[in-house]
Amino acid sequence: MTTVFKALSDDTRRQILKLLANGDMTAKEISENFSISKPAISKHLDILKEARLVTSERTGMSVTYSLNASVLQTTLGAFLDFFDNKPTGKEDSENENI
Repeated sequence: MTTVFKALSDDTRRQILKLLANGDMTAKEISENFSISKPAISKHLDILKEARLVTSERTGMSVTYSLNASVLQTTLGAFLDFFDNKPTGKEDSENENI
């Protein structure tokens, strides 16, 4: 879960995920949406791949990236479950005083 949240902590990576939510894109197509260098975009894509938020497939000279939404859903579900635990009796009495 930590790797996913690290990947999501950067605005550029979140924008890349938003682009891929609309469909698969090559690295070149992704980089055309940013004013940063292609090597910088490549580094962001590597971090997203490490977190398994995107998958890649090489076709000839280009690499096509796809959103792996199931990892995002699983991670966010686990994160929400973390806060969904029922409080213990002690916490209940503390909350009554608030």
